[in-house]
Amino acid sequence: MKQRSNMRSVIGFAGNGQCGFTLLEVLVALVVLSVGLLGLSGLQTNSLRNNYDAFLRSQATVMTTDILDRMRANRVGALADEYDIAYSDEKPAAVVCSEAACNPSDVADRDVLAWLNQVGRLPNGEGYIDVNDEDIVEVGICWSETREASAACGEEDSTKRELITRTQL
Repeated sequence: MKQRSNMRSVIGFAGNGQCGFTLLEVLVALVVLSVGLLGLSGLQTNSLRNNYDAFLRSQATVMTTDILDRMRANRVGALADEYDIAYSDEKPAAVVCSEAACNPSDVADRDVLAWLNQVGRLPNGEGYIDVNDEDIVEVGICWSETREASAACGEEDSTKRELITRTQL
């Protein structure tokens, strides 16, 4: 008998002590863990959405820089308001001419068409260009955060984003 009680104390069994976790403690730990994982998934979703918005803004910035460079290369056409286009205007017709035979107006039409095709890759993307009398150019690109159709560019809408750049030629 004495050997048996020594065996219990060596192994660590106590007659009225408690060993391990209860089922309730395990369930509480699972609830806390699942709430934490739900919070992490929400954080990941917001991170992906913000990353996509930043990507679209970067693309719009590159497109704005592209048309401004094209306008500086065709300064005569830009100062003659050949690049002016509003959000609601139709795209110019495709111009076919060789480099030597193109006049500034043809180059401007070709540049605006290429630029509007680029802007059209953004979700519901639209663009405008305005050159004023003081050689100040305003280029605007408008796009939607979602792929669904929403209000027209220039109207108040929480899903629309607009990038406007003003510079001198």
